[in-house]
Amino acid sequence: MVTAHPRSTVAVVGAGAAGALVAVQLCEAAARRRTPLELLLIDPAAEAGRGTAYATEVPEHRLNVPVGGMSCFPDDPGHFRRWLCRHGESTVDAGDFASRHRFGSYLADTLGRAIITAHGTVTVRRLRTKATRCTETADGRLALALADGDTVTADSVVLATGPAAGQAGWAPAGLTRSQRFIGRPWAPGALDPVGDGDDVLLVGTGLTAVDLSLVLDRPGRTVHAVSRTGLLPRPHAVAPLPPVPPPPGLSGLPLNRLRSALRRHFAASLRDHGDWRPALDGLRPHIVRLWQGLGDEERAEFLGRDATRWNVHRHRMAPATAETVARLRSTRRLRVHAGRIAGAEPLDDGGLAVRFADGRELRVAWVVDCTGPGLRAEGDSDPLWSGLLADGLATPGPLGIGVATHAGRLLDARGRDPRPLFTLGSPRRGELWETTAIPEIRAQAKEVAEAVLAPLAPTRRPTRRRPTDQFGLSLSTHASAASSFRSGLARVVTVRAKAAEAFARATELDPGFALGHAALALLGHECGADVDVARELADARRSVRERGDDRERSFVDVVSRRIAAHGAPGGGCAGGGAGGDGDLALIDHLDRYPGDAFALSIAVPTIAFSGVGDLDGTLAQRLVEQTAPAYDGHWFHTSLLAFLRQEQGRIDEAGALARVALAAEPASGHAVHALAHVHYESGDHRAGRDWLDGWIGGHGRGAVHRAHFSWHVALHELALDDSAAVRRRWFAQLAPRQVNGVRALVDSGSLLWRARMARNWTGRVPVDAVLDAVARDLVERPATAFTALHGAVALTAAGDLPALRRLRTHAAGADAVQREVVVPLCGALEAVLEERWTAAVRELRAVLPSLRRVGGSAAQREVVEETLLYAMVEAGHSDTARVLLEERLDRRESPLDRRRLLDLGTAAGTRGGPAGPRGADRAELADARG
Repeated sequence: MVTAHPRSTVAVVGAGAAGALVAVQLCEAAARRRTPLELLLIDPAAEAGRGTAYATEVPEHRLNVPVGGMSCFPDDPGHFRRWLCRHGESTVDAGDFASRHRFGSYLADTLGRAIITAHGTVTVRRLRTKATRCTETADGRLALALADGDTVTADSVVLATGPAAGQAGWAPAGLTRSQRFIGRPWAPGALDPVGDGDDVLLVGTGLTAVDLSLVLDRPGRTVHAVSRTGLLPRPHAVAPLPPVPPPPGLSGLPLNRLRSALRRHFAASLRDHGDWRPALDGLRPHIVRLWQGLGDEERAEFLGRDATRWNVHRHRMAPATAETVARLRSTRRLRVHAGRIAGAEPLDDGGLAVRFADGRELRVAWVVDCTGPGLRAEGDSDPLWSGLLADGLATPGPLGIGVATHAGRLLDARGRDPRPLFTLGSPRRGELWETTAIPEIRAQAKEVAEAVLAPLAPTRRPTRRRPTDQFGLSLSTHASAASSFRSGLARVVTVRAKAAEAFARATELDPGFALGHAALALLGHECGADVDVARELADARRSVRERGDDRERSFVDVVSRRIAAHGAPGGGCAGGGAGGDGDLALIDHLDRYPGDAFALSIAVPTIAFSGVGDLDGTLAQRLVEQTAPAYDGHWFHTSLLAFLRQEQGRIDEAGALARVALAAEPASGHAVHALAHVHYESGDHRAGRDWLDGWIGGHGRGAVHRAHFSWHVALHELALDDSAAVRRRWFAQLAPRQVNGVRALVDSGSLLWRARMARNWTGRVPVDAVLDAVARDLVERPATAFTALHGAVALTAAGDLPALRRLRTHAAGADAVQREVVVPLCGALEAVLEERWTAAVRELRAVLPSLRRVGGSAAQREVVEETLLYAMVEAGHSDTARVLLEERLDRRESPLDRRRLLDLGTAAGTRGGPAGPRGADRAELADARG
C-alpha cells in the first residue's frame, strides 16, 4: 500500500532545450515512481523545446554535434537517430548533422510523449509568460512573480533560462547609438531591414557568425566578419575517428604544465591518426575535472590566453556548413578580418564607417553583434537573475561567471543550498566550463530531476502480497498492469500473436514496470515486433533500479546482454544461440529462477527467440529437465520437452508428450510444432497434413507464427508429391502478401526452392517477390548463420549470383559459424547456379556434416540435402542419389521420394547403367551426412 502523498508543484522556468530536457526527465521519472506531481512550464515561446537555438527554420543551420550525440537521454544515445528514421529520414546515420529546426521538433515531440505517458501522475500547465522574480515564502516554498502580473508558488523551481544575453560591452558608443546596429540578431524580424544589396559586418567569428553568414548571403552582397583573432570554428571530420583518451596524471597540474601535456596529446594524435580531433574528443569527459582543478588566477589566464583557440577547436562546424563557408570565402562573398572595433561614424548614405584599432576602416550598411552570450552573472539584464543575486538567493560563480551551485542546486550568499532552487546549462559555466552542449545538459537534467523527486518518494508500508504471474513469480507493479503482463506472457508461452500489445498496455498502466519494458525489448529484438528496442531496454533498466526485486533485475540483465550480442530477429524452429556472455547470464538466471517461463522460452525455443544452443545438445536437455520440478507437469513445460524429444530422435515419446500438452491447452504452439515434426519425421504425411490444417483453421487462428505451421503443412503436401496442393498453399498462406520479413525468407523462400529441387514446381519460382518483402541487409548481411543459410537459398532460387557472392563475403567476416559453414555453402550454391554439377555435389557433401551448427530443425536444414540430391541427378550420379533416397525412405515414408527413386531406375535403364546401389556409394554418402 502507498501512503497518500500531496501533489508537489515543480516550476521549470524556461522551456527551451534545457527546460524541455528537465521536464522530460521529471515526467518520466515521476510516472515510473508513481509520484504525483504538478509541473509548471513557464516560457513565453509558442512551442516548448526550441528556445532561440532551435527555432531557426533555415535548413542550412545545422547542429554542431552529430546525430549520435544529441539524444534526450544519456542512457539511450540512439534515440534521436531513431526518431529521425521514424519521421522520414530513414538513411540518417549517427555521424550525420541534422538541421537545428529538426532537433527542435524532436525535443517538442519527446516532451509531448513524456507528458502523455505521465498522464494521471503528472499534471502539466504551460504558462506563456516570463518569470521576473523569485522569492522565498514564509512556509519555505518559492514564489515566482510573472510578467503578466500573476504569481505562482512552487515547492521546487528549476531555472532553465539558457545563456545570458550579451551586453555588447565591446561596442563603442557611436555604434550602440546607431539604428544600423543589430544587437539581438535572433530576435524575430531583427534582420528584416537589411536590404539585398547592403553589405554587413558581423562582429564575432564563432558559430553565431557562421550561421548568420549563411542567412545573409546574397549575390552582390559582401558579408564581413571580424574578431580579435579572425579565427573561424574548425570543421568536424567527414569520417570521424574514435576518441583517443588523454594520458593519465593530468588532474591537478598547474595550467602551464597542463597546457604542455595537452599539446603533446594533440601532437601524438596528429602523428598517429593524422587528425587532432580524436584527442580533443577523448578529452571531453575530463574537461570539468580539469577546469575545477585550476585556481581562479589560472582560469582567468585561460580565458585571456587560451579560450578562443579552445572554442574554435572544441565547438566545430558541421562538414556541410564548413564546405559552404569555404565556398563563400573563395568567392569573396564572406571576408574574415582580425581586429578590434575602435569606433563607428554614420555615413551620408545611412551606412556606417567602422574603424578598427589598427586604423583600418570598413564601410558597411549594417553591423550585427555575433559575440554570443555573456559570461558574468552580475552583467545579466534578466530581472529574475538580478533579483536572485540581489536577495542573496544566488551568488556569482568562479570569476563571476554564471552562478555557484552544488550538483545543480543554487548556493546562497553564505555558500549553502537550503532551498529547492536548481539550475542547469549555461548558468553553471563558471564551475563546469563545458556545460552548454546537449550531451552535458541532458546529464544535468537527469541529475536535477533526481534531486527534485528524491524527497517526494511516497512512503510504503507492507500490506498484501504483490501480484504474481501465472507461474507464481511476483511482479513489481499493481494489479491492473500485472493482469496485462499475464496476458502477454500467456501469449508468449502459447506462441500466439499480440503479446507485444499486452506488454505495452502493462507499461501504459505502469510506466515504471521493468518487466513489461524488458518483455517489449525482447520481443522487438528477437521476434521483430514493432517496438523501439533501445528505448524499452533503457526504460527497463531505469525502472528496475528504482523498484525491482532480484529476479526482475536478473531478467533485465539477461535481456540487456542478449540485445548487446546484436542477434537478428529469430525465425528458426530453434535458432542459433545469442552466444557468449548472454547465454551464460540466461543459464545462471534459470539456475536461480527455474520457474521463469519467459526466460525458459528464450533459452529453449521452438519457433521464436534464438536459444542457447542446438536443441539436441546436452545444454537444452539439462535446462528443460532441471526446471521440470518448478512446473509440475504444466502443459507449457511438457510442450518444450516434446519438442526437445523429437529433435533427439525420440519420436514416439515426443508425440505422446505433445498430445498430453495439447489436451490441457489446445492452443499451445510449442506442442503443435513438436507434433508437426513428429508427423513429418515418422512419414505420417496424410494424417499430419489433415490434423495441422485443421488446427490452423481453428485453435491456430491467433498463432504468431501461423506461416510456419503452413510451411509444415506444405512439407507434407510436398512429401505426398502433390504439386497442385503445394502451389495452392504457397499462394494462399505463404506468398509475400501473407508473410513478410524473416518469416518470408525462412519459410516462403525455402519452400519454393525445395519444390523446385523436387521438380514439383514447373517454371520460374516467384522468389523475387519474397526477396522484395525482406530487408536487403537481412539477406546479404545477416547477423546469424541460420538467417544466412536461408538468404543463400533464396538468392540461389532467384539466380542472383552477384548477391550470393556478396553474402559469401559478408559471412567470411562474420562469426565462426558463418565463416566455417555459410561460406562453403555459398560456394556450393554458386556451383549450382553455374551448373558445375560435379563441383556442387562435392562441396554440398562437404558442408552437410556441419549444418547442425547453424541452428534450426533438421526439417529446415534438409533444404541443403534436397539441393544435393538434385545436383547428384544433374551430375549423372544416379547411383549415389539412389543411396540417398533409399536411406531417406528407411527413415520415413514419402511418395515423393518413391517417385524420384522410380525416376532414377527408369533413367538408369534407359542409359543402360547399373540399377542397384554400390557399397562404396552408400559409405561415401554416410560419411557426407555425418
